Amino acid sequence: MFYLLNYTYRFINLSLLGVILSTMTLSQAKAQELNWQSQPPLPDNEGFAGSFSGTSNGVLLVAGGSNFPEKRPWQGGTKVWYDKVYALKKSDSNWTIAGKLPCANGYGISITVDSGMIIIGGGDSKHNFSDVWLIKYTNNRLSFIQWPKLPQTLAQATGALNDRTIYVFGGINTPNATHSENNLYALNIDNISAGWRVLESCPGPGRILATSAACKNTFYIFGGARLLKDNDGKAKREWLVDAWSYKPNQGWFKLANLPRACVAAPTPAAFINNHILIMGGDDGSQVNLDPTKHKGFPRDILAYEPNTDKWSIRGNVPFSLVTTPLTYWDGKIIITGGEQRPGVRSPAVWSASY
Repeated sequence: MFYLLNYTYRFINLSLLGVILSTMTLSQAKAQELNWQSQPPLPDNEGFAGSFSGTSNGVLLVAGGSNFPEKRPWQGGTKVWYDKVYALKKSDSNWTIAGKLPCANGYGISITVDSGMIIIGGGDSKHNFSDVWLIKYTNNRLSFIQWPKLPQTLAQATGALNDRTIYVFGGINTPNATHSENNLYALNIDNISAGWRVLESCPGPGRILATSAACKNTFYIFGGARLLKDNDGKAKREWLVDAWSYKPNQGWFKLANLPRACVAAPTPAAFINNHILIMGGDDGSQVNLDPTKHKGFPRDILAYEPNTDKWSIRGNVPFSLVTTPLTYWDGKIIITGGEQRPGVRSPAVWSASY
């Protein structure tokens, strides 16, 4: 009897080990699907956070953003916003200056559609914007077409294109806001004259710097930070781990919480092999640390499977970059610059084939 029990115990252990090894192999296989390579860096020594990124006529565009060109913020440095638009053609090894935005702008939403790159909202040191622009790059020249404005000024919001509808969620109304929005807006890009629709607000807290995604007729939001007023009347952040989905004509649904807090990860998130992939993001674990001792942001890839409402870890990214967009170009995922540590930008550009 003891031998039978012992054999059964060992069999169960071996079976469990096999399951674990199979899971590890599956995770490694998923991780290997992303083959990261460095691309020509942006032509700025500091780089930018909060830039816009997308494509037009097969050309990769990066626009706006901010940095600290002289001193770090803890040294009394001044944050500067930019209006430059950079272009990279597939045949080129260096970026060129394509032109300028209508004004200096950063921390808005950028989405690529068939006709070009759309930039939504954003702001500078004094104002947030409600403007929406379609940017086209044709024959080495930029053109700007104004689309319907957002119902309110918004920066640090998140958004994604789901089929033919753009969704915009959250953000802050003014640069010095002490609360974050939880409004959801939608624009049908086949009927832009109808303007933005105001949809049902998320039942969860309003937030800034969330990661969004869109797939299979569903819009998703993950994490971000909630803004609250502290005892001195100033804004403080609450790191969030909740996740939500919105389905047209059905409303909002609460999803499984993220494995960890995630703020300002590259957005919109990628959707590959039925998984939404969130690449890094700030988990808040070093928020009270001396900024000169910051070790960089998490590099693990959080993978969400909508069919099972479950999370897993799918390897790592080779960079520590937040407050940066994710776009697609030449069949690859593209990450253009961002913030590598608090107050420290990066001009690095990364691509991933899958």
